[in-house]
Amino acid sequence: MSVADFLIYVHPELPAQERASLEVMLAGSVGVVSASFDKHEHPHAIVVEYNPDAVHSRQILDIVRQHDPAATMAGL
Repeated sequence: MSVADFLIYVHPELPAQERASLEVMLAGSVGVVSASFDKHEHPHAIVVEYNPDAVHSRQILDIVRQHDPAATMAGL
């Protein structure tokens, strides 16, 4: 299995409860290895590690956009 990662930026004012929900939702998604916010340095950026053979990064971004329609992604 290959693993890739990327950042998704959400609105800085997205509530902590929504961020926690996103981590759980993404971590339980097919092909996602892990998803976590850097709560101290960049609380609006979630790092997602995933298997690109199982899921496309765009599909992961679409999940995040259910919570924050303006979410954007950046490669690592």
